[in-house]
Amino acid sequence: MSFLEALILGIIQGLTEFLPVSSSGHLELVKTIQGQDLSEKSSMMMTVVLHFATALSTVVVFRKDILEIIKGLFQFKINEEFMFAVKIVISMIPAAIIGLLYDDIIESFFGGQVLLVGLMLIVTGLLLFVADRAKNTTKQVNVKSAIVIGVAQAIAILPGISRSGATIGTSVLLGIDREKAARFSFLMVVPLIFGKIAKDLMNSEFTTEGVSTGAITVGFVAAFITGILACTWMIALVKKSKLSYFSYYCFIVGILAIGWTIFK
Repeated sequence: MSFLEALILGIIQGLTEFLPVSSSGHLELVKTIQGQDLSEKSSMMMTVVLHFATALSTVVVFRKDILEIIKGLFQFKINEEFMFAVKIVISMIPAAIIGLLYDDIIESFFGGQVLLVGLMLIVTGLLLFVADRAKNTTKQVNVKSAIVIGVAQAIAILPGISRSGATIGTSVLLGIDREKAARFSFLMVVPLIFGKIAKDLMNSEFTTEGVSTGAITVGFVAAFITGILACTWMIALVKKSKLSYFSYYCFIVGILAIGWTIFK
């Protein structure tokens, strides 16, 4: 992987992480189009590293919210901050269980599975299309909805299923205010990504086969900087724009990905 290819991947990750269009799916498509012949573990490593970069950018943008969550957890008082922190923890459980039990199977999805990505992008588009027709309310995330949103996040481990699209779309269908849904969606993934990085480091599951340290660094920095800029701009776009706009985009890219697989 060249520095330019890593730069492109980093920019795409930074841009797509905060829009409901599946950053992991786009990374797999771009890696395939670029003709990168990476092993499943090295492909997964690059994907996780870039997600780690945008997780750090999320921490920078939402640093005040994250401090409130941490403070709420250690106050041990039944107040708004504590309950929000509890709901974040609850939402993490489904994805954490799936990640621990089916880690090897998940890795196999990140080896240029373009047909899978295309199909899952269409699923994402359908969810966004349906969610766009749900009524917008001022309802907040409760414990029950946190569990359901957590299940949606677990399903979004598949490349092509947008994590933010799945969680925000599910939240909107549950009647939760879109602004609150977006905030909850972006915050709930940060501990999971850090946990995934720690687990893989301890298990020595990263490999740099076909990917130089320099390329990884370029991709990481590009994703981090782009993520900070995109987060401040695109979060407002997610809250204000209609989800159907993103659903149409997912349909188009999904169909193109399926066509690429059939006619290449």
